[in-house]
Amino acid sequence: MTVDQSPAVEPRKAAPAPDLSPDLSPDLSPGPSPDPDSTGSAPDPDGAGRAAKETLEDYTLRFAPRSYRRWTPAVVGASALGGIAYMADFSIGAGIGMTHGTGNALLSILLAAAVIFVSGIPLAYYAARYNLDLDLITRGSGFGYYGSVITSVIFASFTFIFFATEGAIMAQGLKFALGMPLWAGYALSTFLIIPLVIYGMKALTKLQSWTNPLWIVLIVAPLVYVVATEPDSVSRFLSYGGSSGGAGISTAAVMLGAGVCLSLMGQIGEQIDYLRFMPPKTEENKRSWWAATLLAGPGWVVFGALKQTIGVFLAVYVVDAVGVASAVEPIEQFTAAFKQLMPSWLVVPLALLLVVLSQVKINVTNSYSGSLAWTNSYTRVTKHYPGRIVFVLVNLAISLILMEANMFAFLNSVLSFYSNCAMAWVVTVATDIGVNKYVLKLSPKQPEFRRGMLYAVNPVGVVSFLASSLLSIAVYFGLFGDAVQPYSPLVAVVVAVLLTPAVAVATKGRYYLRRTDDGIEEPMLNADGNPSAVTYDCGVCAQPFERPDVLASASGGIICSLCLTTDRPGTHVLPAQPSASA
Repeated sequence: MTVDQSPAVEPRKAAPAPDLSPDLSPDLSPGPSPDPDSTGSAPDPDGAGRAAKETLEDYTLRFAPRSYRRWTPAVVGASALGGIAYMADFSIGAGIGMTHGTGNALLSILLAAAVIFVSGIPLAYYAARYNLDLDLITRGSGFGYYGSVITSVIFASFTFIFFATEGAIMAQGLKFALGMPLWAGYALSTFLIIPLVIYGMKALTKLQSWTNPLWIVLIVAPLVYVVATEPDSVSRFLSYGGSSGGAGISTAAVMLGAGVCLSLMGQIGEQIDYLRFMPPKTEENKRSWWAATLLAGPGWVVFGALKQTIGVFLAVYVVDAVGVASAVEPIEQFTAAFKQLMPSWLVVPLALLLVVLSQVKINVTNSYSGSLAWTNSYTRVTKHYPGRIVFVLVNLAISLILMEANMFAFLNSVLSFYSNCAMAWVVTVATDIGVNKYVLKLSPKQPEFRRGMLYAVNPVGVVSFLASSLLSIAVYFGLFGDAVQPYSPLVAVVVAVLLTPAVAVATKGRYYLRRTDDGIEEPMLNADGNPSAVTYDCGVCAQPFERPDVLASASGGIICSLCLTTDRPGTHVLPAQPSASA
């Protein structure tokens, strides 16, 4: 294989050892002004103007540098787990249990959790090891530079669907406790998030860490008390048969319930938005690093499955008193539980506190992750970077519309349909990492996300994703008959697992990398396998960036990934390397 003779570029300097102290205050300093003559060509004002504000923007479209990753694995892991404090799990579990009965619901929850856990392992590892979000991982794991735009939109959809779900639950709580009209509760739950989400990871870390203990106590204490004082509640829970009319365990019912639970597969993307800020893995921290990566990555589903099971239990506990329709509402579930534990005057305030706290904890994450996904898509397509905050407002506006349209009333139907797309995407990427990279060795192990290094579209991921999602959606809508309709989740998973390596073999992996040489001699990884902390000055925006975030410019010198993304005429994009696909 011939080697492209791009001019080697020397590093500007070695980065100093990062300050690992937990400085969590937002850094709003604008940084130095760009130098218009640094590359010999006019800089792109979008890239130059925005690159200096990446601390506030939380490295929306790029590698998260070591200089910013000042948290320990434990802090990152705890923050990531704080983001799963949503109440939708209780409603999802309750809805499945009320329809299909406890036995079928528990099997649905376990099946979905197993699929989500296994598929989440490679994604979480790549995010924590290489400090990239899921969109950047997706680009180099079978989809290509522009091919992953469609998956970014799917992930953004996940965030506003679940924002609307959580906002609706908070509005139900406000109506129950304060008599506030639902439309006003929807608006309040939306506008409350704006000031909390603007400052990104630094503010979210504080919020999640400070509120986790209180949230756990409010969930666990009433549940333990009910089980301890009313042991017959457990037998009622285990024997509940549901309203679907079936008796005993039904494979179709289990698959229908699993389809709803599997809609949560996209949650791994939100976990990764925290995990990408993990510190380098070293001999000293490898145990805590792996523990945090697994627990806060795929391990989120263990907590999610527990919450869904609790949702079934509490729904069965309150259904005789409030009816099936209200039994799926968390405010009704926890009000009933709190009544057994404390004075009546304290019940409603504490139940409301739990609902509001949960909504805030998850919806700051939904807003944050959704803004990243929208910004990624918009910037690559338009080559204009408006900033993450613009898309915080876009995501919130869509969520508010869904709430006002009463999406909660048909929540399980929305989630069942959405799960087909979410599963197709996540399983395709996980299969590319686990099989194509490590078994077939057709996909490059080291992730790549930079413009010019990847082909625009890679058929491995795009074809597999489209075939998996479209076939499973067709099954979901009954196009292959009623008998197989409940098995649409299985179709999505199996097609993605089989087709991803098949297309890679058929194309011989030639559409992964447009280039294998980025024009810089400095290795991307250091001796420990961690991303190199050596820094270079971008010739367009004049900011220093670490090695994984830069490459040689076709016009000479160095350019950072964001400035290259916003290079509209493409004058800085390196030419294709003929040997890259040989």
